[in-house]
Amino acid sequence: MDAQKVDMYLMTNGKFFEGHQIPVIREKLLAMDETRFTQLHALNLKDPTTILIVSIVGGGLAIDRFMIGDTGLAIAKLLTCGGLGIWTIVDWFIIMGRTREVNATKFFQLA
Repeated sequence: MDAQKVDMYLMTNGKFFEGHQIPVIREKLLAMDETRFTQLHALNLKDPTTILIVSIVGGGLAIDRFMIGDTGLAIAKLLTCGGLGIWTIVDWFIIMGRTREVNATKFFQLA
């Protein structure tokens, strides 16, 4: 793929991934076929900031975990009322990183 397209993609979507993953993603993008670029834009990447806001507002109901696809953890969190509130507070600090991990997993499955 063209280096200019890769740089543009990383500038617009870099916030969806961890910083240490960006060089690996860049290499995968450079090696990727041009025809896969449209599929790449169709990926449903979650915004970590939005997930954090959802976690603060509805974290006790496990809405944040359902949104990123952690269904098993979401059901456990829901049934324990957010781990009696403790799990909810812990998620405020780790949910953005977990969202970026899920986004990277989706990307690497496509690439």
